[in-house]
Amino acid sequence: MSHDHVPHAASSLRDLGRKAMHSPKLLSREEVIRIAEHVLKGGEHASELEKEIAKKTTHNPEGVEADELVILGKKTLEDK
Repeated sequence: MSHDHVPHAASSLRDLGRKAMHSPKLLSREEVIRIAEHVLKGGEHASELEKEIAKKTTHNPEGVEADELVILGKKTLEDK
């Protein structure tokens, strides 16, 4: 039986943020949506550009560009 520990949600988001910054095209659809939803939840701290990208991403995760994913990844790493 495996006793692998489940990563804490915050550390998992940080890992996704790093992945978005360094390898944005390797993110799965679910990972892209998760990052976008995180940015939207912290909306009062997100810039208008970040909010716009996050909204666009939740509606069409496959249509988001790599540079936009980098922006969302950066925002995810800025949040505490």
